[in-house]
Amino acid sequence: MTPCPRLADADALPLAADTLAAAFADYPWTRYVIPDDDYAERLRALQYLYLRHAHQHGIVGVTDSADGVIALLPPDAPEPDAETVRQIIALHGDRLDRLGQGESGPPAEESEPGRPGTWRLETLGVHPTRQGSGLGGALVTFGLDTAAQRGARNVVLETSDPRNVQLYQRYGFSTVACSERPDGPSVWSMRAVTS
Repeated sequence: MTPCPRLADADALPLAADTLAAAFADYPWTRYVIPDDDYAERLRALQYLYLRHAHQHGIVGVTDSADGVIALLPPDAPEPDAETVRQIIALHGDRLDRLGQGESGPPAEESEPGRPGTWRLETLGVHPTRQGSGLGGALVTFGLDTAAQRGARNVVLETSDPRNVQLYQRYGFSTVACSERPDGPSVWSMRAVTS
């Protein structure tokens, strides 16, 4: 059966956060920026905070049972409110300084605040029990189409997994930069034109 993603309602966000926490349990970037102590709980809490922000200001798409999730933000999305920022800082703990070293945004020319038409794919995840079933591709297509309907001319993202690079390339993304560091994961910055 072909997956049919839809816009998430607020009630779907807790289950979507569970899905993302499972999907990112061993992801190189989250392992790098989230402390090991209480890692799973921190990861799930961060996913929920980010999803809630994207739901308020952008697009959150889910598959049936929220076993696949995508979130995108427009160029004019505000920063999270002060309480959300406080929670994010606490959850990252002593690894907060690592956030500025990668997966924090695409190259400057792609991510100027308010740049018309440039959306950002914040996250994409499929529950491990459903990976390889076409949900990721269906979500990417849904996200790009929905963002284009809302005025996106291109979408940018960052990933720390080379398998994700291959997935995104199948849906029109090209790599615009790759940063490597000796103490952390490589980060690929990618861009797709939507219209």
